[in-house]
Amino acid sequence: MSKTADLILTGGDVLTVDDAFSVAQALAVRDGRILAVGTDEEIAALTGPDTRVVELAGRTVLPGINDSHLHGAAWALTRPPFALDIGHPAVESIADIADAVRRATDGTPRGQWITGLGWDVGYLRECRAEPGRRPHRRDLDDVSPDHPVCLTDFSGHMVWANSAALRRAGVTRGTPAPEGGVIEVDDAGEPTGVLKETAQALVQKLVPPASVEQRKEAIRTAVAALHAEGITSYTEPGLGPGGAEILGGGLDTATLHAYVELARAGELTARVRVLLLPAPMGGSAAEVTAGLDGLAVPDDVDPRRLAAIGVKVFADGVPPNETAWMHDPYTDGANGSLCVHGADAGLQQAELTEMIRVAHAAGYQLGVHVTGDRAIDAVVDAFVAADEAHPRADARHYVIHGDFASPLSLARLAAHGYGINMNPAIKWTIADLMDDIVGSERSDYQWPVRSAAEAGIAVCVGSDAPITAPDWRRGVAAMMLRESKATGRVSGADQRVSLETALRAYTCHPARQDFAEEWKGTIEPGKVADLCVLGGDLRATDPHDIPELPVDLTILDGRVVHARRGGAG
Repeated sequence: MSKTADLILTGGDVLTVDDAFSVAQALAVRDGRILAVGTDEEIAALTGPDTRVVELAGRTVLPGINDSHLHGAAWALTRPPFALDIGHPAVESIADIADAVRRATDGTPRGQWITGLGWDVGYLRECRAEPGRRPHRRDLDDVSPDHPVCLTDFSGHMVWANSAALRRAGVTRGTPAPEGGVIEVDDAGEPTGVLKETAQALVQKLVPPASVEQRKEAIRTAVAALHAEGITSYTEPGLGPGGAEILGGGLDTATLHAYVELARAGELTARVRVLLLPAPMGGSAAEVTAGLDGLAVPDDVDPRRLAAIGVKVFADGVPPNETAWMHDPYTDGANGSLCVHGADAGLQQAELTEMIRVAHAAGYQLGVHVTGDRAIDAVVDAFVAADEAHPRADARHYVIHGDFASPLSLARLAAHGYGINMNPAIKWTIADLMDDIVGSERSDYQWPVRSAAEAGIAVCVGSDAPITAPDWRRGVAAMMLRESKATGRVSGADQRVSLETALRAYTCHPARQDFAEEWKGTIEPGKVADLCVLGGDLRATDPHDIPELPVDLTILDGRVVHARRGGAG
């Protein structure tokens, strides 16, 4: 007697995302796995007396979405009620942010910290109206003289602090910036309150960290919100001692402990891959070695729910802050730099190479935060050198962000089976801003998804939440359209990609990045039944309207974990 299904989805557009990008009408699920995929008639034959049948009525079914670069715990910890939302469109001006801080002081005991995330000069009214206007500690001092304030920008690479916070940190006129960081000063030489890259830690390390219980609640909240987006898998890109001072400590070792406790209790209802973060930004090979000691997910945790498979290293900063290391200068004449230990560029590059070698030799996959073209070249060199010194059959190292990856670096990544993990929703957010920083030609090229795909790289895409919202539909639209959020202007039309390429970057390619392509990432018999059902026909939808398609159902291991109210299911 043939097996009958526990669950059947029928009458839809089932995008399997298999090698041929096959399209079916229906699928059947049994015991948490895909039993069969085919026509409505073929799948109807698997109906039994206890089978639940969902009529799709033309809706689209996709593999469960895999956001391959998403700081889940930090995303939750940097949102209300844990922190202020000061991103666009919640705020539109410096005055709006000041007002949000003022309101927060009313319910916060004097002397306690006020934190927030999301400010972006490209969307602040005062900065748009007055060239050169930037956030200043005085903007916050007037509304919060007695509460230290630490506001992280949308990129996570810059902090805006008030005078009370600077006093606690000991930052005064003449305070030297830590290696790899910038303490911004005004024309009088006084700190403005804006701290970039490693200098953020001067203030961030003073903010009291969340408890493990608070982190567990944040993760539960995050996973529920991700289910509503159709996301069943994600990569936490950097948990460990190197993240103690990043995004409010949301990336530190306590967050890893929180994940382990949830997984052991059977309460982690998503598939999470972790990159360990043994060394901070500005770190060294010695810190990588020391930080990895004892840093792991215990063997008694289900590896299909939680696994630490890689190591994250910071190579440089980000282009909007002019801290990405570039071959050609920014419009102001600077080139940026690496953000690792070393007194000059040569020593820093040697240190970066050794950091990568150490993690590679220890058997880990490397995910390296790197954005500038010169820095990317250095990272690819280091990947190849590490592989030559300690040969491994399938390391699958990858470049994180890769904003300005050159055609040569893309070709070398492809030739060695390495990957690239990009963030097109950030392109959508900052395209207009980047024209003034790197010039229009380089700005158009930024995040060259099409070039990477045509080079033969299995391109992955992530939201980098909390840097952007974990909305994969927005990411798909951004890759297909290359239009800016602020003006709708096209930036880099020649880097537009097809719907198929965009969907692979959120499904089968991240499964490969996770070393899990044999059991997830496509809708094929035998693979786990992780599914996303959209409330419409994705292939027939104008790319501009894709972000508005609702997620009607999210299924993990054959079990419904999200059902939209009003969505037929």
